[in-house]
Amino acid sequence: MKKIGIFCSASENIDKMYFESARQIGKWMGESNKTLIYGGANLGLMECIAGTVKKYGGTVIAVVPSKLEENGKVSKHPDQIIHTQNLSDRKDIITEESDILVALPGGVGTLDEVFHVIAAASIGYHQKKVIFYNEYGFYNELLKTLSTLEEKGFARQPFSTYYEVAETLDELKEKIK
Repeated sequence: MKKIGIFCSASENIDKMYFESARQIGKWMGESNKTLIYGGANLGLMECIAGTVKKYGGTVIAVVPSKLEENGKVSKHPDQIIHTQNLSDRKDIITEESDILVALPGGVGTLDEVFHVIAAASIGYHQKKVIFYNEYGFYNELLKTLSTLEEKGFARQPFSTYYEVAETLDELKEKIK
């Protein structure tokens, strides 16, 4: 799979280990001639992975909502920018343009994007999966919550139909192949 959608944090106030993980993924993507499709911010893990993909020869496509542009928060790394009016359009375009989607650590925006993709898949808009990059156990609690929802009957089919989990970079690479 060549086009990888990445959902991740735009925060600068997170542990440095998450930046190192993003750099490792970006280096692999660039060296493997992958295309990054992401939210286009010049902050946090978004800027980190975009800069690294670009540095190592990959292609970077940013899907940028108008508010990000108005606030001057658009990365300078993209080879292409797709302009959107809002976050909903951004999520749809990232999903449409990507072969697979990966959730690196992130906050409420990342969770919104992940659940948007899973909900759309659950009613048949696409068959794409999200891979939770769970290095350092970042998504453990969320995965437990999804399991609880299943156990209590709040899923038509197992949520794992719509997502996978990778604990290491090697596992992530394997799942993306």
